[in-house]
Amino acid sequence: MSGVDNLPALDQADAQTFREAMSRLGAAVHIVTTDGKAGKAGFTATAVASVSDTPSTLLVCLNRKSQITPLMQENCSFCVNTLAASEEPIADVFAGRTGVFMAERFKAGEWDTIKTGSPALKSAIAVFDCRVLEAKEVGSHYVYFGTVVAVRLGPAAKALVYHDRAYKHV
Repeated sequence: MSGVDNLPALDQADAQTFREAMSRLGAAVHIVTTDGKAGKAGFTATAVASVSDTPSTLLVCLNRKSQITPLMQENCSFCVNTLAASEEPIADVFAGRTGVFMAERFKAGEWDTIKTGSPALKSAIAVFDCRVLEAKEVGSHYVYFGTVVAVRLGPAAKALVYHDRAYKHV
């Protein structure tokens, strides 16, 4: 966009109010995984979005302080696994709520790979296997843009959604 750098500085909402408002925004729950020379890891995410269908591109947001950040940066690939409503326990494992870390998390669920080598959850309702196109530092997070190199559609099922700080099924 042209002219963005010329816009006047704006006030910002305070972080606590922003986080509370975002908790009221329902979002699909995903497990984002990576594997490669830096190692295997995964995390639960709701900050995932479609960017374009030509070329097929997704974005994923990851906190810069996360232990997974250096692995994502070095592996240059990730897989977005969209969870079915029945997969709350897996979401909790990858969210760090069970005390299980890094590669040990993959004992939850059944995994394989599609194209990049990043783990793909066999029971996911949709899987998007991506190569990192670009990473941008925005505030406290990195925004990873990924070119989708393979897609796998799982069984039609209710989706797991996170809304108002709780899992819901839609």
